[in-house]
Amino acid sequence: MTDRIEPHTEILLVGMNGDLRGKRIPKSKEKKVWDGTVRLPSSTQSLDIWGDDNDDITGLSLSIGDPDGQCIPDERSKAPMPWGPEGSTQVLATMHEMDGSPSFMDPRAILAGLLKRFDERGLTPVVATELEFYVVQDDWRETGRPRPPARLMYRGEPNGFQLYDMGAVDALDEYLQTVRHWAKLQDIPADATTAEFGPGQFEINLLHRADALAAADDCIYLKRIAEQAARKFGMKSTCMAKPYGDQAGSGLHVHASIIDRDGNNILDAEGGDPVKLKSVTAGMLKTMRDAQLIFAPFANSYRRFQPGSFAPVDIDWGFGHRGTAVRIPDTNGPAARVEHRVAGADANPYLLLTAILGGMLMGLDETLDPGLATEPGQEPPAGTKRLTHDFLTAVEDFSASPFIADVFGERYRKLYGDTKRKEAITYLRTVSDFDYQTYLPRI
Repeated sequence: MTDRIEPHTEILLVGMNGDLRGKRIPKSKEKKVWDGTVRLPSSTQSLDIWGDDNDDITGLSLSIGDPDGQCIPDERSKAPMPWGPEGSTQVLATMHEMDGSPSFMDPRAILAGLLKRFDERGLTPVVATELEFYVVQDDWRETGRPRPPARLMYRGEPNGFQLYDMGAVDALDEYLQTVRHWAKLQDIPADATTAEFGPGQFEINLLHRADALAAADDCIYLKRIAEQAARKFGMKSTCMAKPYGDQAGSGLHVHASIIDRDGNNILDAEGGDPVKLKSVTAGMLKTMRDAQLIFAPFANSYRRFQPGSFAPVDIDWGFGHRGTAVRIPDTNGPAARVEHRVAGADANPYLLLTAILGGMLMGLDETLDPGLATEPGQEPPAGTKRLTHDFLTAVEDFSASPFIADVFGERYRKLYGDTKRKEAITYLRTVSDFDYQTYLPRI
């Protein structure tokens, strides 16, 4: 007879790339989690996509002794882990310095800092996210490439587009039901699940929260649930923005409104101030190029911005227009809101909401004009600027931006920009299979 496997608690930090790092604590030792005595090197929050602390770039690791930080848990985020031993839980934490101040590198702390600015104005952002992701077969480590789940293939090829196809939902019903069940256990407000264009691509909508930090927590937990459930069924989920060159990319759309202390939606153009809705839209457009590195944080992210797709390429807006960067689904009543459609599924939800809400805050503090709306079936108005298709250009725009320094802090602007510049240069220096197949035989 074997002993029962002891449950555990995982205390989790969110890194700059939306990755989760932390410690697994036996349930019998859980008290240290809530005492705030769990420590990790503060440089954990500076790790790049490869897990390198880049001390030569940042000077935040061994050159200063790689000091510890305190992992302070947010009890509101405590949730069961149904994929672990019975009774296991997880909790999100914010990295603090040993003097008790939040780390300038912690994405949760960065978002919390921006939300204080809204609170000082007597305002509360109400946000919801819509996450798209792919499910692929679990042989990607051996093949080096993703391929759709076998149930969605015919003779080794995807069986057409699957947009809103209930057959695709039915084919992976056990997996999707598990995702929804685990989300319910974690009190994540999951709403509709739809099949998207690509084979094995799905979208799960999360309901609005009058707590943007909790909304970001919901999104990061949903990503983890999708991954853990996929493992249970011999698959893998991926939030790569563009896992297949010839299929749709995956986005992370954000809906946002703002309420005052009386619970009124200040973006309500009919019952409130008709200027504010357009002004916050203009604020997001004005800051969009500066913040594109947040919306598209990796080299692969820029493969998603293609003309003729549902990913925007212009810095424009429209009423109910799903091809624009900012869409206004409703202008009147409690549902009046904006939808930001630029970010890929690979975006860090905390940094994403910081950038979006920072742009909206600019539109509240100033009266801005977004210009003419893009009309369905029409080209964007003359003079409309474009998003960049280049990773390194986005890095330079980000690194030079006063707006980014204001909402993220100058130190984080430098840390994030320098780290991403290294990633972009590494990408540019890497000679791909495309280079060899196209140029080696011909040049």
